[in-house]
Amino acid sequence: MDNNLHSLTRQLIELRIEHADLDSLIDQTAQDRPADELSLRRLKKRRLLLRDRITSLEADLEPPEPA
Repeated sequence: MDNNLHSLTRQLIELRIEHADLDSLIDQTAQDRPADELSLRRLKKRRLLLRDRITSLEADLEPPEPA
């Protein structure tokens, strides 16, 4: 069970959830406080880092295609 908590698949699911939450937060922040560019930039940077990590985990989980 402990091994399942730290599996790549589980990490990927958690990162996708966090990415979706950030999408919602970015949309809400852009509507509620459009002048708060610094907060938006920080949220978008975090979202980009999550996207990069998700892509990396997906590559680790998928077997390489034969040449």
